[in-house]
Amino acid sequence: MSIRLANINEAEIARINDIYNESAAKRFLTADIEPTTLTDRIRWLLSYNQTDYPVYVAVQNYQVVGWISVRPYREGRAALKFTKELSYYVAEDWRSKGIGSQLLQHVIDQAPQLKIKNLIAIVLEKNITSISLLEKFKFNRWGFLPSVADFDGETCGHLYFGLGIPEKPKNERRHSEREELLGYEI
Repeated sequence: MSIRLANINEAEIARINDIYNESAAKRFLTADIEPTTLTDRIRWLLSYNQTDYPVYVAVQNYQVVGWISVRPYREGRAALKFTKELSYYVAEDWRSKGIGSQLLQHVIDQAPQLKIKNLIAIVLEKNITSISLLEKFKFNRWGFLPSVADFDGETCGHLYFGLGIPEKPKNERRHSEREELLGYEI
């Protein structure tokens, strides 16, 4: 299994879209109730600045089996620029194989380079699998919006989960830079 930045090509975007639409069809995994079109998904991916807001894909045998995206939380509000929102999806045949964990760990590991101080995930309260994944990674419940999602008369709430990313202490950063300059461990 490898995790890398998504390619902006039609085949890969189509696979990302298919995985998302599988989740929409299952209900309560995303708030979309209709499938998204490939054109919409292409626009969506092209709107991402892959440097600051990457989309990572999990690839097995040259096939995308899952993906995770990092987006601004409340875009345009400067005081929230270090808080990013996550979304992640795994192909139905690949669920319960640790792919969601690998994707989430990858973003957590990349958080300092992406200048992330807080990660937010917004999930439907009936999405028990996603809630369990977030709790496994020590995300805490930061908020709840009751009955805001309506699936043909069946409502459920939105849960906000958050994870603060600890900063490296300044002396630890200097030590690492010194080690790199000298080329060996002190």
